[in-house]
Amino acid sequence: MIPRYSRPEMTAIWEPQTRFRIWFEIEAYACDALAELGVIPRESAKNIWDKADFVQFDVARIDEIERVTKHDVIAFLTHLAEFIGPDSRFVHQGMTSSDVLDTCLAVQLARAADLLIADVDALLAAIKKRAYEHKFTPTIGRSHGIHAEPVTFGLKMAQAYAEFTRARERLVQARKEIATCAISGAVGTFANIDPRVEEYVAHKMGLAVEPVSTQVIPRDRHAAFFATLGVVASSVERLAIEIRHLQRTEVLEAEEYFSAGQKGSSAMPHKRNPVLTENLTGLARLVRGMAIPAMENVALWHERDISHSSVERMIGPDATVTLDFALARLTNVIDNLLVYPENMQKNLDRLGGLVHSQRVLLALTQKGVSREDAYTVVQRNAMPVWRGEGDFRTLLGNDPDVSAKLLPAELDELFDLSYHFKHVDTIFRRVFGEA
Repeated sequence: MIPRYSRPEMTAIWEPQTRFRIWFEIEAYACDALAELGVIPRESAKNIWDKADFVQFDVARIDEIERVTKHDVIAFLTHLAEFIGPDSRFVHQGMTSSDVLDTCLAVQLARAADLLIADVDALLAAIKKRAYEHKFTPTIGRSHGIHAEPVTFGLKMAQAYAEFTRARERLVQARKEIATCAISGAVGTFANIDPRVEEYVAHKMGLAVEPVSTQVIPRDRHAAFFATLGVVASSVERLAIEIRHLQRTEVLEAEEYFSAGQKGSSAMPHKRNPVLTENLTGLARLVRGMAIPAMENVALWHERDISHSSVERMIGPDATVTLDFALARLTNVIDNLLVYPENMQKNLDRLGGLVHSQRVLLALTQKGVSREDAYTVVQRNAMPVWRGEGDFRTLLGNDPDVSAKLLPAELDELFDLSYHFKHVDTIFRRVFGEA
């Protein structure tokens, strides 16, 4: 995590102080359950909360202990004992380090997912606003980067809305899958701790019980979580790339907001570059790149090893912090996006009506011309327009094979732009679910 691409609320989830607080709560709730079961004195469980509940854990002290013990959980427990006193002997009863580490990671990832879901909600609101604003703003649809047929800018936004609606659903499912608790002891058999302790801690920490933990929570859950983040990041990139293409000088149908005093280039004062969306493309690459190590973490030796640990210590914070920042940045881009309908219309007109070629093709087939012959007639009139040698409507009107089948008024009707937008309302109802 670096400050440039971090936001405070998400970063706070991964702070050492937050991590140690979660560790303490797991241990203290386990003591509560053990006391309820008569394994440890109730007074001791109460004392553990009283002595440590409002403590700011000394991160430097824990690091100092760990340099000797070479074990982070033992270092934390040793530090805990320094201010809890004799009752600290009841902390971590029947538990193993993974019970604390894995349950803590589940809490952190669930909290991170909550923020990401809120981020997507904000992005959806921004996209929806722009979609309705430009519901019937004509623009050219492109396939292979080449002019195809007319669409509206609102439809472009509606597509993005539908995609991020799916992203939200995936995040909700990923959160559900990752939010499990394991307090099952060494090799996950509950030999030295009652399963009811796990149930109690899970309830208190807002988690589900892991059915079989084998000492660690199975890493297919984590793989699915980080893969989901990668898919969401890909959706971020898809919309970012669309904006980057639309901002190209030759297109300039939309562009990132350029603020007063902003500079686009150290060498060329005229430049207005799509730096935010280019940045989003880069951030998406990073988030996707963290999905593969998470998948490789699934295969551990027997009941457990720690080959996954170093990976998760890095990708847990980095993937969630980076995606959080990217979603917020994309929301800002959409909120402030400069849209140029006049340039959209200019680009629509650039090919002299060629965007209506399919309508002419279909009209000829309706008049009895074979599809092959109709295609040939339309194409031979289209190719000169590509070379800048005339207007498509005029060339068609002068072609005897066309005029023999289509009256001038019929031909004119085939060049009506609004024809392409007759089902925009239907698409919007499907996407937004509104009349």
